[in-house]
Amino acid sequence: MSGARRRERLVGRLAPYLLGLPAIVWLAVFFLIPLALMLVKALQECNPATGVCVMTWHWSSLSDAWTNSSTIIFRSVTYAAIATVIDLVLSFPIAYWIAFYAGRRKNFFLIMLLVPFFVSFVIRTVIWKFLLSSDGLVVHSLQALHLVSSDYQILGTTGAVIAGLAYNFLPFTALPLYVSLERLNPALLEASHDLYAGRITTFRRVVLPLCAPGIFAAFLLTFIPAFGDYVNQQVLGGFGNTMVGTVIQNLFLVNNDFSAGSALSVIVMGISLIGIVIYGRLLGSKSIGDFV
Repeated sequence: MSGARRRERLVGRLAPYLLGLPAIVWLAVFFLIPLALMLVKALQECNPATGVCVMTWHWSSLSDAWTNSSTIIFRSVTYAAIATVIDLVLSFPIAYWIAFYAGRRKNFFLIMLLVPFFVSFVIRTVIWKFLLSSDGLVVHSLQALHLVSSDYQILGTTGAVIAGLAYNFLPFTALPLYVSLERLNPALLEASHDLYAGRITTFRRVVLPLCAPGIFAAFLLTFIPAFGDYVNQQVLGGFGNTMVGTVIQNLFLVNNDFSAGSALSVIVMGISLIGIVIYGRLLGSKSIGDFV
């Protein structure tokens, strides 16, 4: 084999890795290295008064963080899962209509879907606080219709937190669903109808299996940031519905307990990575056609 031929084969083998090098460097710098530093900090013992940390290699800090915050972690998982399911239920019909019925105005409706989210995350959450307050539009309207009592309140409840999560992370669900649906070949739907399949059967046997990767991706993209969120709980919630993101923020910024905060952050990151690993194992390396 000539030298030129060997070089061509070597370049061909290295090409995928070279093309992926920028992404690999990005992940290493902004994900792997911070995660490693956070794990190192979790194995240190820090003095909250001085902020000085000493390496102790006490792995028990992770189990202590889980023991102290397991209830709050499960609560955060529950809130994030409910908000994600709500977003899936709301986003799927919208994404389906835009993908198949919006025609040449698809881009316009997508922009209209995203326009409210050009506003700051915090500002949108504060506006929700005004809407859900005791003298806000929602409660006042329900009282005017005699649907709730005069002392009824939404703000500070679990429902307010979940509603805020569902609203703020809606685009994280809608866009992956739209991309997945837009890639469907309309001829497959026509073929299903030609074979005398009804709309429900076509949706269940054709649309859902082909969109399975997009649905799973939309679930992860919504669930992970909702799981670690603390803004919605602090603005819309109360003491009875504290989420793990709020606990981590207080450990770092209020208590100056960087070791405990890092340990709890590692646990939260580990729970989030479980879903990513499942996605990669089940859907990441398979073609969409494998789910038909």
